[in-house]
Amino acid sequence: MKKLIFLAALLIVVSCNTQQSSSNDYKDGSLSIDERVEALLSKLSIEEKVAQMRIFHANIGTKPDENGNLKLSKKVIEKLKLGIAGIKNPGEHIDPVAAAKLNNELQKYIIENNRWGIPALFVTESYNGVDAEGCTKFGRPMTSAASFNPELVQRQWDVVGREARLRGMHMCHSPEADIVRDPRFGRMSEAFGEDTYLTTQMVVSAIKGVQGDYEGLGKGTHIGAVAKHFAGYGQVLGGSNFAAIEISERTLIDEIYPPFEAAVKEANTLGIMASHGDLNGVASHGNPELLTGVLRDQWGFEGYVVSDSNDIARLFYFMKVAESPEAAAQMGLEAGIDIDLYAEDSYSYLPEMVKNNPDLEELIDRSVRRVLRTKFILGLFDNPYIDIEETKKGVRSAASLELAKESDLESIILLKNENKTLPLSKEKSTKVALLGPLLKENTKEMFESVSGPNIKFVAEKGFQLTNEKGGAPELLERDPKAIAKLVNTAKSADVIVLFLGGDKFTAKEAYFSNSTLGDRATIDPVGPQNELVEKIKTLGKPVIVVLKHRRTLSINTIASEADAILDTWDLSEFGDESTAKIIFGDVSPSGKSPVTIPRSIGQLPYHYSMKEINYKKEYLFLGKGPLYPFGHGLSYGDFEYSNISISSGEITRETELTVSVKVTNNGNIKAKEVVQMYIKDEIGSVTRPDKELKGFEKIELDAGESKTVTFTITPKMLEFTGISMKKVLEAGDYTVKLGTSSQDYLETTFKLKK
Repeated sequence: MKKLIFLAALLIVVSCNTQQSSSNDYKDGSLSIDERVEALLSKLSIEEKVAQMRIFHANIGTKPDENGNLKLSKKVIEKLKLGIAGIKNPGEHIDPVAAAKLNNELQKYIIENNRWGIPALFVTESYNGVDAEGCTKFGRPMTSAASFNPELVQRQWDVVGREARLRGMHMCHSPEADIVRDPRFGRMSEAFGEDTYLTTQMVVSAIKGVQGDYEGLGKGTHIGAVAKHFAGYGQVLGGSNFAAIEISERTLIDEIYPPFEAAVKEANTLGIMASHGDLNGVASHGNPELLTGVLRDQWGFEGYVVSDSNDIARLFYFMKVAESPEAAAQMGLEAGIDIDLYAEDSYSYLPEMVKNNPDLEELIDRSVRRVLRTKFILGLFDNPYIDIEETKKGVRSAASLELAKESDLESIILLKNENKTLPLSKEKSTKVALLGPLLKENTKEMFESVSGPNIKFVAEKGFQLTNEKGGAPELLERDPKAIAKLVNTAKSADVIVLFLGGDKFTAKEAYFSNSTLGDRATIDPVGPQNELVEKIKTLGKPVIVVLKHRRTLSINTIASEADAILDTWDLSEFGDESTAKIIFGDVSPSGKSPVTIPRSIGQLPYHYSMKEINYKKEYLFLGKGPLYPFGHGLSYGDFEYSNISISSGEITRETELTVSVKVTNNGNIKAKEVVQMYIKDEIGSVTRPDKELKGFEKIELDAGESKTVTFTITPKMLEFTGISMKKVLEAGDYTVKLGTSSQDYLETTFKLKK
């Protein structure tokens, strides 16, 4: 009898231990990620599942107190009782070490205050490096694109990934994979330009960098990327944020989708963000054909899809394609949106909706699996905290700051250099006036650090472009006294450098609020900038324009009056120092324009790869063609292209061929050049682009040095969506163009055989 009692007791203990082990099996690191996800998912209540489908912003009550310790609002405490998918920008306004401490405390609180100890994703963004205080500030994506150097961009985003992780962040709502061709759009500089191929190379490099080639995710050294905005967001009508998007299906497939497809297939992005807008009448956040059919069924995406800010709820109250808030939530869920960003309504309705429609839980489970899978990939269940000692050493390291400078130097574009105005000599005693509304407080100091003792500077900002009101900036009235003062200052100088263009107030995101504007109806430089250039030019002295901006501007007056123009877009925190190095010849400029620069807004839409028939007619009373073409950028070197050759005059559907060109630097300075390859399909079953970028290589040549640059042409490069709306390879004639821009090249031909 005693033996039976002992055996019964032993069975009870074994059973209890088995149940306890079973209850924690999702914590077993020896199991596969999918097994751990399923084990945890099976334990969650419907309310806990939906909590894993929501992100809120830290500004609703997640901050440090006066002693730097975590302080949570009642609202946040309530939200965290069931766990949470993630929190946007915790610690963004404090230094990296303080942020790491805060985020460790926040993560600890979250883990200890939900039943299953599920950690949260902390999410940032990256337009000039990590969007947070105290991190290395790089140039914006459009600036990076001007480098035409994917390897450099990957190194830059590697720093972004490392610095973000050291702050305690895990995901990044970047990079933008949008094609942006309308400079009226205030968010233009957040993307990588007008071209599909260039954008694809940059997006893949950015994602690989920020994710540490994917291996950095589980190691805890990098963060996950969220490519956005899927799809077509940069094509809003009129360049107006939240406006409709009308793109032909063929253009979508051939030009808009490829950067996103590469983000999934080549870079293995952890996340995708849906587009604010509709797409040919179908709201993107309620579009299952887009978010499930294309993204998952065609491309095999396994990560999560997150809404843009409040956009699921907007299916009801803004897009007006859902009959009620609940219908909007169901529409987003069915389409494939896994995480609801910010909304207080929308997915919060799902637990109650499941009571009336139990089939929804299967879709909820689908989304929760994707979110949990991401957290396991990032290693958050096993290593949720940051080593603050590593944060102290790893953020804003000397190497990272030098990389920011290197990126600047490769991204600055020399648009014009009449009579070899640049570079300026450091040996000759010269007085230089640094003038204009885009002058910074430390610009003179940065120029002095570069120029040497023979150069004397005088600096004068003169006027602001706007009243710098955050929501809707207003232009300031012309100040004749300020202009006169700038001209008078210029009179005492030998050379004038004008800092012109635009700033963060003249090109920015137009948020949903009606009181917040950022798009423009014209693209001329604002304020009296053209007048300033004209008056300075009358002094008869060399005029160099440093063009800073976040959208393409029609700079006709600047182009006609300036002796030299450096297009810098939006550089790093060391931008003026890098600009000075270019001006004084420490480095030859090597950036190339990632967009077409039009003469007038009336030319829009205007990009180099438009259909050939678009170029048939010019406009009355306007010069021919663009002001500066896509891919344009001058050098202090003197590059000569010669000896173009092709390995065969024919290519088949199964073979490849190579095309080569000799590039010689006939100048007297070492310089870098971007050799560009464009292909033109001479006859197609549908109207075809005038030309398409299909390859580029950045090379560096010493004075007098030559190099033969070779590209491989593959059948894949020649594919397009045919008249049947299927990908086709059409036999016929092709022209390949190798050169220094989309308008300056040598060419040869080949045939695709049947």
